Amino acid sequence: MGEPRDLVIDVRGLTKAFDGRRVVDNVDLRVARGRICGFLGPNGSGKTTTIRMICGLLRPDGGEGACLGLDIITQAPEIKRRVGYMTQRFSLYEDLSIRENLDFIGRVYAVPDRKTAVTRAIERLGLEQRSTQLAGQLSGGWKQRLALAACLLHSPELLLLDEPTAGVDPKARREFWEHIHALAAEGITVLVSTHYMDEAERCHELVYIAYGKVLATGTTQEVVAQSQLTTWSVRGSELAALARELRDAPGVAMVVPFGTTLHVSGTDEHALQATVEKYSTRPGVTWERAETSLEDVFIRLMNQVPDNFDNAKTPSAERAA
Repeated sequence: MGEPRDLVIDVRGLTKAFDGRRVVDNVDLRVARGRICGFLGPNGSGKTTTIRMICGLLRPDGGEGACLGLDIITQAPEIKRRVGYMTQRFSLYEDLSIRENLDFIGRVYAVPDRKTAVTRAIERLGLEQRSTQLAGQLSGGWKQRLALAACLLHSPELLLLDEPTAGVDPKARREFWEHIHALAAEGITVLVSTHYMDEAERCHELVYIAYGKVLATGTTQEVVAQSQLTTWSVRGSELAALARELRDAPGVAMVVPFGTTLHVSGTDEHALQATVEKYSTRPGVTWERAETSLEDVFIRLMNQVPDNFDNAKTPSAERAA
């Protein structure tokens, strides 16, 4: 992920707990300049909390590190001035126009030559024809463009994007990612959380977190290889009944429906092969070796980790302890 001098994010052992529940548990994260790092994991996995600690909005209970060469604990205010943070929910003013929203953000950040910066942001995100339209009248995709334009007004060196395309149609998502790659090519570093596997594959590298713990890091190819999963695809009739049988078969770690097929995966290749051979003689079904997908890997990872909520102390339990 780059030599230390090139690291924009370099944090170690980040920990945070709420109400006795450790939502971030000893997280290490390193991202180099100009890289797009995909931050993946289920809801409640600690992604947003980690992002907020990195950019100085939340103080960690434990751990240390730097963002943009600045200490995340002692220099948090300076970090916030040099980072663009896009939240999950649209947080601009719906009763202001696109230009008015951007002008307001420019005032907040005391952006030099604000009018020029606003115009440049509008042009950069293709918002010229809609610059006088109220933000509340925009579709989800155009709202995301506006939010990204607001993030870029103060020329940040790092973008932290928290599920930026949730609820956005596929065309708008693709256009949004074209903007992200153009920004990375200019040297801006991007940490983006997402639930979409096609978006994950657009990232230079991935970090997968579940219930507060980092379970996998690397490129898409590296993460898939690290899983050591072998996958077969089976198609045919009565797949629901077949899936129930396969879940208890030797060598089968998981069975996942994909449209009109099942993905059958396991880490013991020989045991899985024996099961495939046993069921391959069944009339009406066809088996073939398949590429293990990121979704296969992440479902497997999520199934392996216990929910940290199960181990949390409730306030009443804490009082009783």
